[in-house]
Amino acid sequence: MVTLPADSCSLAGRRVLICRPEPEASRLARQFQAAGAEVHVFPLVEREPLPETPERRSTLLSLDEFSHVIAVSPYAARLLLDELDTWWPQLPVGLNWYGVGAGTAKALAEYGLNPRKPDEGWTSEALLKLPSLAHFEGERVLVARGEEGRELTRKTLEARGARVTVMPLYRRFCPNYTPAQIHNALEEFAPDAIIALSGETLNNLIALCSNCSHNLYDSPVIVPARRIADQARAAGFNAPCIPVSLADNDIVAAVAEQLTGRDGGTGRAK
Repeated sequence: MVTLPADSCSLAGRRVLICRPEPEASRLARQFQAAGAEVHVFPLVEREPLPETPERRSTLLSLDEFSHVIAVSPYAARLLLDELDTWWPQLPVGLNWYGVGAGTAKALAEYGLNPRKPDEGWTSEALLKLPSLAHFEGERVLVARGEEGRELTRKTLEARGARVTVMPLYRRFCPNYTPAQIHNALEEFAPDAIIALSGETLNNLIALCSNCSHNLYDSPVIVPARRIADQARAAGFNAPCIPVSLADNDIVAAVAEQLTGRDGGTGRAK
């Protein structure tokens, strides 16, 4: 775990609500606690693997027919590699592996692969700027992702000449919290900052906020991309912020910067 110097990210006495899934939420919570913050882990998205289907098994067994494999998240990467372990004791050579962001690329690299990732950014838009994904002549591309997700990657690659197979590996859902749990997280804890690192997480937060008496809209909300920052503003949040990266220490630094007012209160996303 990387801990920033206390003078650069001291959050003593600050309260941070972490709405990302586990186990990432608890890992990030430890980083915030190291900076002095009080944390409340309140995942607004949970994930569970989808059962294997004959179609998915057939796709996995034909992995050597693909030229490119894209994982959209660390969770997707780990699930894909776990399943491939069953069918491919040694992975086919010549595959180009991709991670949408450094965290996903790291999950692939830990398996011994040499994935490509965007030079800057961690979104589908950033990934699609890679030269190796610019033009295809019928090559097959496998996209490992959740049951529901953005269609930008598939549609863009197909428009560039690729034959794309989308492989759903897991589903996402909002936990069924009791009114008391929601009250405790949003009102009793009264966070100074909120971590919502996906559009789905933000949507679930917005839905909960609409049914609660709270004062969260002026609190910084950390989001992963400009389109989600725009979504947050449209919902009434006044201080959406995009961190330098989605690494834990950069998320902590973004919250510290926002809460100390070092950026003049404007936020990176503005």
